[in-house]
Amino acid sequence: MASHHFLLLAVLLAMACSLAMASDHSPLQDFCVADPNSPVLLNGLACKDPKLVEANDFFFSGLHLAGNTSNAVGSKVTPVTATQLPGLNTLGIAMARVDYAPWGINPPHTHPRASETLTVLEGSLYVGFVTSNPENRLISKVLHKGDVFVFPQGLVHFQKNTGYGNAVAIAALSSQNPGVITIANAVFGSKPDIASDVLAKAFQADNDVIARLQSQF
Repeated sequence: MASHHFLLLAVLLAMACSLAMASDHSPLQDFCVADPNSPVLLNGLACKDPKLVEANDFFFSGLHLAGNTSNAVGSKVTPVTATQLPGLNTLGIAMARVDYAPWGINPPHTHPRASETLTVLEGSLYVGFVTSNPENRLISKVLHKGDVFVFPQGLVHFQKNTGYGNAVAIAALSSQNPGVITIANAVFGSKPDIASDVLAKAFQADNDVIARLQSQF
C-alpha cells in the first residue's frame, strides 16, 4: 500500500513540475541580448556577443507618446517585446501601452504564451475575459484610473473605453513574445479563407453573412 501511495505522490509531483515549467524558460546567464541579424534559427532569439552589449540594448523610448487610434476599432497597441527591446530576450517579460479613443475597443483576442495584467492610467475601461469550454463564462468589470485587472494566459479577453475622453492603459505580460490572436481577424481574415460553409455552420449564419464578414477583414 505504501508503494502505491509513493507512486501516486511521484505522479502528482511530476504533473506539478510540468505545470510550473509552462512558461518562458529561465535564463542561464546574466542576459542574452537578442541579435536579430543572427542566421541561427531557434526557439526564441539568438544572443548577441556579450562583449558587444551596451546600455541601449536594454533601453526603449516611446511609451510616453499617444498611439494613433484613428482606425476601425479605435485603439492602438504599442508593444515592447524582445523585438523592440533586445535586452528582454530570455527574461520572460514584455509590456505594451494601449490607447483608446472615446468608446474605442481592444477587440477580443488571446495571448497564447502569456498572462496579462492591465493597469489603467487614464479614463475608464470595461474589461473582461471568457472562461474555457464548456462554461464560457464572462468575467468582467469596469476599471478606473489606478485599477489593475488580470487576464489568464490563453483566454479570450477585451477592453472598451466607456468614457467620452481618451483612455490609456499599460499591460504587463509574462513572456518576451506573448503573441496575439485577434479572434475576428483570425477567423474571418485568414489567408487563404476558411471555407465559408465551415464558418456558416460554426456561427449558424447564412453564407452571404459570412462572405460579408470575410470581405471586411
